[in-house]
Amino acid sequence: MRAKLLPLLCLLSLAPSTGRCEDLLDVYRQAVANDPVLAGADAQRLVVAEQVPQARAALLPQLSAGLSLDQVHGGSSNQQNGNTVSASNGGHTRGRDLNGSLNQTIVNLADIASLRAAHAIASSQDETYRAALQNLYVRVATAYFNVLQAQDALEINQAYEDGYKQEFEQTSARFKNGLAMAADVSQSQALYLYIKSQRISAQDSLKDAERALEQITGKPAGTLKKLRDELPMQPPEPNDPKAWASVAEQTNPTILAARYAVTSDEHKILAARAGHLPTLSAGVQFDKFGSWSNERPGSAAYGPSTTTVGLTLSIPLFSGGLVQSQVRQAIHQRDADSDSLESQRRQAVRDVYNYFNLVVDGAEQVQTARDSVAAAEKSLASLKAGYEIGTQRLIEVVNAIQVLAESRFTYTQQRYQYVLNKLSLKQAAGTIELSDIEDVNRLLQ
Repeated sequence: MRAKLLPLLCLLSLAPSTGRCEDLLDVYRQAVANDPVLAGADAQRLVVAEQVPQARAALLPQLSAGLSLDQVHGGSSNQQNGNTVSASNGGHTRGRDLNGSLNQTIVNLADIASLRAAHAIASSQDETYRAALQNLYVRVATAYFNVLQAQDALEINQAYEDGYKQEFEQTSARFKNGLAMAADVSQSQALYLYIKSQRISAQDSLKDAERALEQITGKPAGTLKKLRDELPMQPPEPNDPKAWASVAEQTNPTILAARYAVTSDEHKILAARAGHLPTLSAGVQFDKFGSWSNERPGSAAYGPSTTTVGLTLSIPLFSGGLVQSQVRQAIHQRDADSDSLESQRRQAVRDVYNYFNLVVDGAEQVQTARDSVAAAEKSLASLKAGYEIGTQRLIEVVNAIQVLAESRFTYTQQRYQYVLNKLSLKQAAGTIELSDIEDVNRLLQ
């Protein structure tokens, strides 16, 4: 009697997990607390934000005070027989100077433009951080589903390895009893070793996927909840790629960051050109000086304090071409950032159209993959029945098993990718939020 193959549904069945499972929100919370990419973006945002008070400081009052103490050592003169003889007796004279100044810029167009440029670049960095946060949503979901997909691949390969191993052992036993040919033994052995190598490769892929998730969260991946069988397959809302592209141009944080950078460059051009313009400032200075000598007791005295109030008008005439060079440099930087803005805008529009099409087509692909699994199961059942009665060869049954395995893996892959494409579409439009991760989390079981 011919060897029995394990029923395919048993081969593909997944053992239920025990203990508490982590869901996507659990993993996301770990990522927010531990992801170095997001932390670096936040730190960079704070670094750039400090440019605003630094630029504002140039327009605020500047107050300083000083105290100096001087001591001068000298000798005394004596007359002897008409000659002057110097003799040092260690005498010294001390002086003390107390001063202070207060200055306030009244008109300095360069500093005003620099402050506006600092505000714009800080806003640009805020948008860059928001882009990093939105990217974290997708990175976490992608790493999460990559682990699930690697687990599915390993379980499928493990089940088929067990089946092929059993087939090889049964074929070898039949060959010893003279009921099978040597070619059948060699063929079953080759298939068993092949699927075993595939299972080892799947194990390595799973370990790498778990490390990729750990790289984001900073913690080893635990038992993860899996995607439920039935998924909602609604089209994007709105169901128009042009509407999504229009939203992206207004809300995509990468575009907004580039737009703020161009705005900052415009203010920097004005600041550079203001190097030709006069500046006006007001100032108050106070000074009080006193001195005394140890050779003349009672000679200590302070002079009258002086207070000076005035306006200072500074008119730049020539700086060796520095200002003109700074203006040209600022203009070139503005042009470069404008090109970067256009590149970001085009990339965002392209991404929106691409992910929109993937979401729309993804629903059909998932259904097609599901039907493919059902058809492959029926084909395998028919071939197995023929193999039992001798009308089908072993290789035909094996091929059918491989087709079903590939169909099953494609089906699971399409399901994960459909969910990720919906998140990527919202990321491209700049509208992805934590609520979208919560919606995906509800699809887990």
